Amino acid sequence: MNVNEVFGELFGRIPPLVRGAVAGLDPAALATAPEPGANTVGWLVWHLTRVQDAHLAEILDDEQIWRSGGFADRFDLPSDPGYTGYGHTPDEVAEVQPTAELLIEYYDAVHARTEEFLADLVPDDLDRIVDKRWNPPVTLGVRLVSVADDSLQHAGQAAYVRGVLQRR
Repeated sequence: MNVNEVFGELFGRIPPLVRGAVAGLDPAALATAPEPGANTVGWLVWHLTRVQDAHLAEILDDEQIWRSGGFADRFDLPSDPGYTGYGHTPDEVAEVQPTAELLIEYYDAVHARTEEFLADLVPDDLDRIVDKRWNPPVTLGVRLVSVADDSLQHAGQAAYVRGVLQRR
């Protein structure tokens, strides 16, 4: 297996988890927190998608799909590229009120861009510095692992919240 196949396999595990977390949920269920102040299924999937979109856009030195694809307007949320959910208060979490279809459409667009990027990845790419704001600076390899890890964790959290809500 080469490096692009390994990362393709890693990121390829996320879409079924995202779809499974939101499948069949109406907007009210997607926006229901399992307890006050907790994250919702909709917010978790939106957030993992926003993070992947933001990081890939930065790596590619391109605009985020959030803006270029018109998703900020469709979600009726700020188009600010930094608006990814980090540090959101419970009130801000509650503002994310998507449909399952919109979440999947946005996720699929971001995932397609990620797959396209990963298809041409070669081992030497992984050592390229992509973020000098940290010490040590972040390499592409570390950033990709971080994004995949974050996405997998949030997809699992969304599945858990879904299960809690369905038991009520």
